[in-house]
Amino acid sequence: MHISIKKWFMLPVVVMLVTALVLAGCSAETGSGGLSDSIKIIGSNTVTPLSSVWAEDFMKANPKVSIAVSGPGSGAGIAALIDGMTDICQSSRTIKQSEIDQAKAKGVNPYEIQVASDGLSVVLHPSNPVSELTIAQLSAIYTNQITNWKEVGGNDAPIVVLSRDTNSGTHVFFKEHVVQMAGLPTQNTKLEYGSNVLFLPSTEQGVSEVARNSNAIFYPGLGYVTSQVKLVKIKKTASDPSILSSEKTVLDGTYLIARPLLFYTNGVPTGIIKAFIDYCLSPEGQNKVTEVGYVPLAK
Repeated sequence: MHISIKKWFMLPVVVMLVTALVLAGCSAETGSGGLSDSIKIIGSNTVTPLSSVWAEDFMKANPKVSIAVSGPGSGAGIAALIDGMTDICQSSRTIKQSEIDQAKAKGVNPYEIQVASDGLSVVLHPSNPVSELTIAQLSAIYTNQITNWKEVGGNDAPIVVLSRDTNSGTHVFFKEHVVQMAGLPTQNTKLEYGSNVLFLPSTEQGVSEVARNSNAIFYPGLGYVTSQVKLVKIKKTASDPSILSSEKTVLDGTYLIARPLLFYTNGVPTGIIKAFIDYCLSPEGQNKVTEVGYVPLAK
């Protein structure tokens, strides 16, 4: 079963103002009534659908627990963790050393937990005849060196290049691994997104734009892919096999643009935060990963 992004968007996730008690830290209360407390989760737009499903299930099992989930971007989540404004940072990129240094200067010790995996899926409008692209071609498209679809075997039409905004962990990961071609002989860490790239505040907006624009290209996480867009196979080089993003190809390491999805807490989680994360990592929680459309942790 795959939960579409439209269905996820309708879930009654509790997004609320969190009291000073949450900002000061959480503690679990146990007894005949079960767990009781509040948790605030801020960060990655990519991870938000998954965290929201987990939060809904955990709150149903623990009615006295309230969980607020928001997805302004990985960078915003990491900043909130550093400033003591969230209990859990959800992130689609690894925290930078400079951010760890900032956190430690404020007495915060970021603790990393991988909760799932993802494959960044390059998508086009279904009418676009292009079916595969190399990393070098993608880099050229996103640096505006290739500007017409006919240059990669498509129609004679300008390419509308869509990206997440700079606060997004997805933006950063795609820049390092695709735009700058990490791990390839052609790697160039000086490359940046081109001036004609359109930066969007959410993944949903990018997918919606590709669904209506026959010349657009975007790179959502697997959980955001819908039947209204077409997946493109990715090749490391022109002579390598082309691979489609899927749970299988992410798990077996053959899909090139795969990444971990992460939670960060201030130190090793305890109390209600630990209980929630333990649920996320449990067999039941990992089954939800598949349902939402992401990749569960390898067993």
